Amino acid sequence: MKVLITGAAGFIGFHVSKSLLERGHEVVGLDNINDYYAAKLKFDRLEQLGISQREAEEWNLLSKSALYKNFQFIRLGLEDRENLPKLFAAQSFDSVCNLAAQAGVRYSLENPHAYVDSNLVGFINILEACRHHEVKHLVYASSSSVYGLNKKIPFETTDRVDHPISLYAATKKSNELMAHTYSHLFKLNTTGLRFFTVYGPWGRPDMAMFLFTDAILNGKSIKVFNHGELERDFTYIDDIVKGVVQIIESGTDNKNPEDIPYKIYNIGNNKPVKLLDFIKSLEKCLGIKAKMQKLPMQPGDVTRTMANVDNLINDYDYRPNTAIETGIEHFVNWYKDYYLNQP
Repeated sequence: MKVLITGAAGFIGFHVSKSLLERGHEVVGLDNINDYYAAKLKFDRLEQLGISQREAEEWNLLSKSALYKNFQFIRLGLEDRENLPKLFAAQSFDSVCNLAAQAGVRYSLENPHAYVDSNLVGFINILEACRHHEVKHLVYASSSSVYGLNKKIPFETTDRVDHPISLYAATKKSNELMAHTYSHLFKLNTTGLRFFTVYGPWGRPDMAMFLFTDAILNGKSIKVFNHGELERDFTYIDDIVKGVVQIIESGTDNKNPEDIPYKIYNIGNNKPVKLLDFIKSLEKCLGIKAKMQKLPMQPGDVTRTMANVDNLINDYDYRPNTAIETGIEHFVNWYKDYYLNQP
């Protein structure tokens, strides 16, 4: 297959691109490499895929990988209504996996326009490009954040999600509605994936796993919100990637018995971990006791998440299963190698 991966320099996009390449697919990676967090990490991810920083810095120029003959990268923003359709016209993608987005619940309180530009304008541009260039399947990232203050546990894709409590969540719910409309009007096959607290090697620096590890190793205190009374359905990156790749490779095999080729899945570990237990596991792995600064609940945050993955199991015979202790060990090993062992 020929697949476009947007957000290819990002955490999940990098791993999905690598997996597809190793499975023999042709991949075009797209990313605008914004400054939401240090661009060096994004450039270093691309280096793992055979794209140099010099090549990645060039706008609107397709660069061929020196490592994977079936990988090309282009620096381009989804908001670019002139060049995005040109890319689709030139490449004839079988599938598109849209992982590009302005991420982060808390940052949406500071810079809401970034979310509108990337997550709304960008997504409609992707939908239009897929519609007009005969893309067979659009797979896109949604988020567990769409469940908002839903008190029913576990979260099911059939639950109402009409009350988002952050702009980030609102944009992700909007993506699902927009995808449904295009599936209905134009029979575009779309699959939305609600990810649950993804972590692992090459992870984002704004996520708890990264922030806590960095602070503990540097003797700084960690911020523990809601005084530690939080639970998260932590999902290891390899589990996310396996689910995404399997759904991409399913192609246009629509699992929905209805006429509208539209589907939503949760991808989560289905085993929420208490935040304080998570910190204990991290302390054990690092061999250092954490200094905790317990704080009130953050605006836009929720107390508990847990994914019901029954439809993922039923349709794809797949469920995430990496234990938190295993995932933490892999992340810590990568962190030490990347940050502490560099010249």
